[in-house]
Amino acid sequence: MTTPQTASVSKQSYSVDLMQLYRESRLEDPRVISSYSKAQSGVEQQNQAFGSLLPSVTANAGFNRIKQSNLQIDEAYDSRNYSVGLTQPLYNKAAWENYQRYKSLAKQADSESKEAQAEATVDLAQRYFAALAADDELELVRAERRATQKNLDRVSALYSKQLAMVTDLLDLQARVDSLAAQEVEARNQSSLSRVALSEIIGRPVKEKLSRVRNDVELKVSAESLESWVNLAIADNPAIKASENAQDAAEAALREGKGGHYPTVNLNLSAQQTNEGYNNSLAPQTDSYVAGVGVQIPIYSGGTTSARVRQLYQDQLTAEQQLVATRRQVVKETTNAYLTADSSVEKIHANRNALASAEQSRIAAEKAFTYGVVNAVDVLTAVQNEFKARRDLLKTQYDFITNLFILNRWAGKLSEESVESVNLWLSGNDQAITSPETLRE
Repeated sequence: MTTPQTASVSKQSYSVDLMQLYRESRLEDPRVISSYSKAQSGVEQQNQAFGSLLPSVTANAGFNRIKQSNLQIDEAYDSRNYSVGLTQPLYNKAAWENYQRYKSLAKQADSESKEAQAEATVDLAQRYFAALAADDELELVRAERRATQKNLDRVSALYSKQLAMVTDLLDLQARVDSLAAQEVEARNQSSLSRVALSEIIGRPVKEKLSRVRNDVELKVSAESLESWVNLAIADNPAIKASENAQDAAEAALREGKGGHYPTVNLNLSAQQTNEGYNNSLAPQTDSYVAGVGVQIPIYSGGTTSARVRQLYQDQLTAEQQLVATRRQVVKETTNAYLTADSSVEKIHANRNALASAEQSRIAAEKAFTYGVVNAVDVLTAVQNEFKARRDLLKTQYDFITNLFILNRWAGKLSEESVESVNLWLSGNDQAITSPETLRE
């Protein structure tokens, strides 16, 4: 039988990777779900606008009991009325342009949906690696505390034999106490980072997170910055949404001008009744009517012209919004590329720094045993080593998250992109073939 304790242990010992959380978020993240609904709503609005171009058919049926009474007659009878009518727009510029506007709005909603999904993916990656960083910090603080405590025990033993100075003992004790306080804060940050992940996933995330493999070579794509910028301008969903918004504004302006144009409708109707003039009983009569109706707007108080002027300003606003979006995409793509590129150099530098810090710490510990250096020097060497470890992990996480951001602005962030990064994590058994970038 599984108890709550064993279930908790089993869940915490199980490792979850980025791809698993991504698939869960596709089903649980409200931003993703609402983006799907918004895109579908845009399609249905387009269908509504198209419906105004199609024929409208109505049917009516009436049954009446009529009683007539005068000096000559006093009678009651039943009357029946059946009719069916069809109206087909032959020319309606406003309705046609309204349909074109909603076509563009539907495309805009679809592009905005893709942008929202890409933004949610980046947010998930940032929270995932923030949680990893918080877990790393907790483990590093604990490890540094254990290492410092070990040195404190050694110095305490030497001090009891009057072979160490009291200042060394106090410095180490102060560092151990400081690390104890840091451990409390690190534990809290680790819990908070899991809460942030749970907000997206919709459940508590208790499992261990798969870490970045040590044998993966992280580097930016060989493509130039100019290539990435051109790709972003061509494929970024935010730009596509702004372009569609501009198209919709232009169609709305044409729709407004259509208020000055006549409308032409084809009208067909058929009627059957046995009711005559003044509700009198008459022989059953079948009537069929076909006609064309023309409606010409002459004057509406200036509202049509005012609306056209308003829509013209809306079009100018949409044009400037497109310009602003393009500039933002170029800026964000450039920032992400340069940051990711510099992160690669930082990773190499931090790996060298870590190797040097490890050798320095080992040398300091050996030198301490010979009395060449004091305990404070060893403490400093230990601190430098753990700082180098933190810096290396941080630059790795920064590189990966910036790669997500770069692909997001380039319009290439997809499930395959997440899967390619997931291969870099230690919890994945698939072979790694030195992936260079998220984009295939």
